[in-house]
Amino acid sequence: MSVLDRIGQKLLFSFDPETAHGMSIAALRCGLPVASPPSQDARLKVSLCGLDFPNPLGMAAGYDKNAEVPDALLRLGFGFAEVGTITPLPQAGNPKPRIFRLTADEAVINRLGFNNEGHAAAEKRLAARKGRPGIVGVNIGANKDSADRIGDYERGVARFAPYASYLTVNISSPNTPGLRNMQAREQLGELLSRVMAARAAASAQAPVFLKIAPDLVEAELEDIAAEVAEKKIDGIIVSNTTLSRAGLRSASLAGETGGLSGKPLFERSTAVLAKMRKLLGPDMAIIGVGGVNSTETALEKIRAGADLVQLYTGMIYAGPALPGHIVVGMARFAEKERLTSLRDLRDSRLDHWAVKTH
Repeated sequence: MSVLDRIGQKLLFSFDPETAHGMSIAALRCGLPVASPPSQDARLKVSLCGLDFPNPLGMAAGYDKNAEVPDALLRLGFGFAEVGTITPLPQAGNPKPRIFRLTADEAVINRLGFNNEGHAAAEKRLAARKGRPGIVGVNIGANKDSADRIGDYERGVARFAPYASYLTVNISSPNTPGLRNMQAREQLGELLSRVMAARAAASAQAPVFLKIAPDLVEAELEDIAAEVAEKKIDGIIVSNTTLSRAGLRSASLAGETGGLSGKPLFERSTAVLAKMRKLLGPDMAIIGVGGVNSTETALEKIRAGADLVQLYTGMIYAGPALPGHIVVGMARFAEKERLTSLRDLRDSRLDHWAVKTH
């Protein structure tokens, strides 16, 4: 972390986490921080689901909930950015305070509850950037009080298919009551059938990804893999935040309800990633997310079966230069190991991770 980044972090950490998050969005909107994105390296390119990613590192959903700054994020060095989660109607989310920094663990607990400005506001912003370069995914969700949650996902597909490089169906947040129940096989089958029908009827055919939780048992993972394969979903994102509090040092905050992200999530999410790669086979697109905070953790996700990786919490603790540092580190690694592509690394530690408990 540079001196400037340390000063910036100290300033942001003097505010409560949600205020600091808003300040960081405002800074990006204004063109700050000024970063020099890493030069493109052919060895880092990934072609997946008809998309050509300049590098495999993306910003995960949850940071830019309202599609305010996707292009600014790309300028930090990310190969792609995922906005959302976006619900059909605006909603305030859960009562504040609802984000907690576990500094000793380099982690965050949040119980935001899909707070966002709704489809119309995000669509306006995404329509304004249409035609610009850069891969921007749109993460869609359901309103908390919706009478037809699957219908909310259908509406999300129809609304954002013309603007999204890919769409992510998020049913894995722990902060909307009952949402994770949609991962159960019967509900999941209906959801995916209706989502894919909505995609077929949409004006553009964006790839569809499913984002899952890291707290699923083996039988649940098997059911999800079966439904994903049967319904011909394009890819899967592993994983969302965890309800586990195992091994935390921040005892005073460990009891806060919500999803845990950051460094402690790495092992759990990577084990689930590898298990899903085993279940889905070598051709399914998989994005690994959870605990990525360095070049090495990003590379390890690829070794465990990921085609692409995402981060969010890591940048809270390492600053906005982190994506650039990781991408440069990936290029240096490829050079050192004489790899023609980072794809050569994928699955090289699949068996190691797939047998781990989570």
